[in-house]
Amino acid sequence: MEAGRKAVVLSSGGLDSTTVMAIALEEGFDVYSLTVDYGQRHRVELEAARKVASVLGAEEHKVLRVDLAGIGGSALTDNIRVPKGRQEDEIPNEIPITYVPARNTVFLSLALGWAEVLGSGHIFIGANSIDYSGYPDCRPEYLSAFERLAGLATKAGVEGRLKIRVRAPLLHMTKREIILKGLELGVDYGLTHSCYDPLPDGRACGECDSCRLRRKGFREAGIQDPSER
Repeated sequence: MEAGRKAVVLSSGGLDSTTVMAIALEEGFDVYSLTVDYGQRHRVELEAARKVASVLGAEEHKVLRVDLAGIGGSALTDNIRVPKGRQEDEIPNEIPITYVPARNTVFLSLALGWAEVLGSGHIFIGANSIDYSGYPDCRPEYLSAFERLAGLATKAGVEGRLKIRVRAPLLHMTKREIILKGLELGVDYGLTHSCYDPLPDGRACGECDSCRLRRKGFREAGIQDPSER
């Protein structure tokens, strides 16, 4: 198989990463889906990621365990309340307590290692800097810096055998635009899970920042969010 046809796609089982996987497939890549079990309290997303990889047709799906809960400092990994009920225009004004310290750096590092082993020059991530929660590791300057690091930190990069690109096709898209793109590509968003604090039966809470941004996107697209059914 031609090396340039492989892509590592970071997948949380959420709306954004699932859309990114569909985009990578549309571009003709053989997708290698990578999910990180980092000790997140909302563990239902791990099963969503498995379903997404299977339904969309990933060549392989890996789940790697990294204990970021051992570090804590986030409402997603620690015994800290997940913020609820914030208005959409309030969400990007500060870095919220749902920020997980160094999460995307850890995720991209794992993806970088797998990409080098696969001989893949493409890592896809669902980072977004428009309708998002204000995380510093979703900004374009961060992704550009990591891409430069990839060339310095890998044997393949130093030897000039492989230039690894960090692809973030959703970076400058609104949630509405992301959803419409995914629907155009045939994505079933009923497979996805975005909630930070799901109910005991696994349903989305509808009030955390992630739920509110997701539902705002569906409203603006004129489509019902499957998580509300």
